[in-house]
Amino acid sequence: QSEREAYEFIVDFLEQEQEQLDKLKFLRAVSMLSGAVHAQADGTMDDFVPKAVLAKKIEAFILEEPLEVLVGPLRQQAMLCIVALRFLLCHFSPSIWVLDPPSFHNQDISEQMAPPDARAPSLGRRHCISLFPFQIILPWLVESEKVHEQTRALGTISRMLRSICSFPELSHVAEFSMSGKLMGTLGLFCMNSNYEISMGASEALHYLFKVLVLHRITVPPPIRLPLGLGGSFQKYLTPEERADVLVVSMGALTSTSRHDAQAASEMLRMILKFSLPEIGKVPEIVTFIYLHINSITEATAQETVKKILHLLARTYTDEVILTLFKIDDQSQRGARKPWEILASFPKGYEVIMEYLLQRLSPQPESRGDGDAGPALRPLQATRAIHELLLEPSRKMEMQAFYSPLFMALLFQISTLLVEGAAEAFQDQQHVTEWVDPISSTVEALKALMRSTGYSDLVSYIQKLRGWELLTSPERHHEGVALLARAMVVKNCWHNRPIFSLVVRMLQELEHENHLTALVFLTELLWSPDMAAIVDEVTLRMLASWFQCKEPAVVKLLLRAVEILAMHGNMVTWNGAEGAGCPLSSPFPLRALQPYVLNCCYSEDSGIVAETFKMLKCLVEQLTWEHSSAFLIQLAFTLGPFLEEESELLRLMAFESYGALLAKVSRRVLVFPLRHQVFNLLILLVLHLEDVNVSVAQVRPDVQPQLRWGGALLSLQIARPALCHTATVLRWSKLKVIFAEKDTWTILRALLKKEASKALWFLKQSVTLFRSPQAPIRQAAVWFAGQILQTLSDAEAREVEEAFTALRDMQEDPDPAVSCLAVQTFYVLEAKEKRPVASSTSCFCIRRP
Repeated sequence: QSEREAYEFIVDFLEQEQEQLDKLKFLRAVSMLSGAVHAQADGTMDDFVPKAVLAKKIEAFILEEPLEVLVGPLRQQAMLCIVALRFLLCHFSPSIWVLDPPSFHNQDISEQMAPPDARAPSLGRRHCISLFPFQIILPWLVESEKVHEQTRALGTISRMLRSICSFPELSHVAEFSMSGKLMGTLGLFCMNSNYEISMGASEALHYLFKVLVLHRITVPPPIRLPLGLGGSFQKYLTPEERADVLVVSMGALTSTSRHDAQAASEMLRMILKFSLPEIGKVPEIVTFIYLHINSITEATAQETVKKILHLLARTYTDEVILTLFKIDDQSQRGARKPWEILASFPKGYEVIMEYLLQRLSPQPESRGDGDAGPALRPLQATRAIHELLLEPSRKMEMQAFYSPLFMALLFQISTLLVEGAAEAFQDQQHVTEWVDPISSTVEALKALMRSTGYSDLVSYIQKLRGWELLTSPERHHEGVALLARAMVVKNCWHNRPIFSLVVRMLQELEHENHLTALVFLTELLWSPDMAAIVDEVTLRMLASWFQCKEPAVVKLLLRAVEILAMHGNMVTWNGAEGAGCPLSSPFPLRALQPYVLNCCYSEDSGIVAETFKMLKCLVEQLTWEHSSAFLIQLAFTLGPFLEEESELLRLMAFESYGALLAKVSRRVLVFPLRHQVFNLLILLVLHLEDVNVSVAQVRPDVQPQLRWGGALLSLQIARPALCHTATVLRWSKLKVIFAEKDTWTILRALLKKEASKALWFLKQSVTLFRSPQAPIRQAAVWFAGQILQTLSDAEAREVEEAFTALRDMQEDPDPAVSCLAVQTFYVLEAKEKRPVASSTSCFCIRRP
C-alpha cells in the first residue's frame, strides 16, 4: 500500500507546483519506489515513471538550493535518493546531464549527480554506482592548468570525502571504483610545486585513506591513522583500483613537465618498494606501456616502467603475452621494445622462460583460479619464446633452458605433424591468422640454436635439407635423426645434457613423443662421449621399452644396441662395477641380452629381420674375449632359424652363424659351444642342397652379392661355415673336402672320419626329416640310410625311433623323398636278413 501511495504521489507531484515539504515527500517516494523496483528481477523504473524525468527533477532540486548552505534536509534527501537510484541511473545517457565544469566552483553537492564521464571507458556500467561526482571532478582537476581551479577542485574533493567519513556505514562502499584513480591523482598532486595545491591534495588524500580504512576492513582500528601510499595501495584497494593507480602514475610519466614526470616516478618507486599485490586490468596496463614507452624519455621513469612490465610478466605471464600479441597483430608495427624489456631482467627472464616452457605442454594446467583469464596455448607459448629468443641480451641465461626447451620444441613439431593440420590451426586461431604452426615452431627452434651459439649447426642442417625433412609428415623422424647426427658431427656441448634429459623423459613409458625421443637418443649414441655415459639407469630404461608392442620402437632399440657395440673398447661404463673403467664384457649386451635375443621370436617379421641384421653386425664387432657368453648364447639361439621357411631370415641366420664361427678358436671351443658346433654340423652340410643358391652354393673365394635393405651384403653362408667348423676342429683334410666337394662326398667323408659319432649324426639327420625343403629332406633320408647300414646289431637296436621316422618318410608329399625312403627301407630289411662281411654300403643315390 505504501509503495502504491508513493507512486501515486510521484505522478501527482510531477503535474503540479511543488512546495518544499512536497519536495521532501517526493524524494522519499522516489527512494521507496526505486527500492521496490530494484527488488524485482526484471524491474525497470520506466514501467512507472521515466527515469530521465526523475533525474532532471532531482537535479533541479539541488540546483535550486542556496549555495551558502551546503548541508540541508532537501540536499541530504536528494543524495539518499541518488543512492537508491544508483543502479537505475547507470542506464542514463551522459547527454541528459548538461553540466559545465566551471559551474562546479560553488556547487559541491550538485556534482554528486554526475554520471560516469565518457572519457573513462574502462569503467563499465557495472561500476557506475554512488559517488559519481568524482568522475567529473577528476578530469577537471587534471586537465585544468589554472591554480585556483585545481585548488577549488581539490577542496571540493576533500570536503566530499570528509563528509563521507562522517557516515558510520556506507552502502556499496566496496563498489566505490574511483578510489584508485583518486589515490593516484591525489598522490601526484601532493608533490606539486604549488604549496596550496600540495596541501589540498594531501588533505584530500588523508580523508580518502580514512574512508578506505573505515569502510574497507571488517573491524577498523579505533584510533589509528591510515598507512602511507604504498601500504594503502596494497591493503585497501581492489586489484582494479591498484591498476588505476599505476595507469594514472604512468600517464604522468609522459608529461612534458620534468617535475610531473619525476613526481610520478617517485610515487611509483614508493609503491614498488612493497611486493606487488594482485593487480587487475593487466591488459590495459600493458597496452599503455606498449603505446607510450617510447614517449617516456626520463631515465629513471623508463626504468620504473620497465620494472612494472617485468613484474607483471612474472606474475601474469599469460595476460601480458596475450596482450602483446593482440597489439602486435592489430598494429603490425613490429615494435620490439616490450620484448626487449621482458628480456632485460635476468632473473625475470628465467622465470618467464620457465613458465613458457611449462606452457609448451599440449594440455597446460591453468594457473591460479578459474577467473584468472585465458591461458597461453602451446603455439602461443612458442611464439612468445621465439620473440624472447630474438633478443640477444640473454645468451648466458639461455644455457640453463637450452636442453629442455630444445626437446620441448622438437616434441611440439612432432605433435603438430601427428595430430594433423586441423587441430594445429584450431590452436593457431588463438594467435593470429597468418601464423603457420609447424614452420613457426621450427623457426623458434632455429632461433634457440642461434641464440646459444649454434649458427653453424643451423646452416649445416639446412645444407643437408634437415629442416625440410623435419617438417615432412612422411619423413619427420628422418629429420629428427639427421638433427641428432648433425649435433654429433659438430660435437655440440649440449649433447650430454640433452642425452641425460631424454633418458629421464623415457623413464615414463607413456611419454607422448616417445618415438621422437628414441630416434633422437639412438642417433646421439653415435657419439663416443654419449655411449660412455650410458649407465644402469639408461639400461633399465632401454630394457623397459623392449616390452613395447610398437615395431618402430623395438627396431630403434635394436639399432641403439648395435651402435653401442660398434664403439667397441672405446666405451667405458660409469656403472656399479667402477666409474669410467673398461669392462671385461660389454655391459649393454650383458644387461640387454635377454631382450635382444627374445626379439628373434617376435610375431612381427620386420622385427625378426631387423634383429638378425643387428646380430650379424654385433658378431662382427664383438670379440670373443669380451663377449663369450653372448656369442655362445647366440649360437644356440640361431640353431632353429637355420631351418626358417623365410629365405631372407634363413639367409641372415646363416650369415650370423658363419660370422660367429669365424671368431671361434680351438682354445675357446669347449663345452657347451663344442657340443652346439657338432649339433649343427649335419644341418650345415645338408643346406648345401638349400633351394636358395645363396645359402647352398657359396664358396669362400666366390661370394655373390645380394641387394638387401638397400645395401650390398657379402654373404658367408653354409659352405664357409663348414670350412670354419673344420678349422676350429682341426680337420685339415675335411676342410679341403668341405670347400670343394659336393654334399654326398662330404657326408661320406664325415661319416668315415667321425664314425664314433654316427648315432649323433643319425639323430641330426632324423631331425631334418621335418625340413620344409624337399631337397634337404631327401639328403637327410639318404644320409640316415648310410648311417643305419654302418651300425652294429647292438647299435641298431638303440635307434628304433630312427627306423620309425624313416618308415614315415615313405608318405612324404615329395615323390623323390618318399621313393628314396622306400628304397632305403628295402635295403635295410635286406641287410637284416642277409648279413654281409663288410659294413661298407654299396647303396648310392642318383642325384636329382
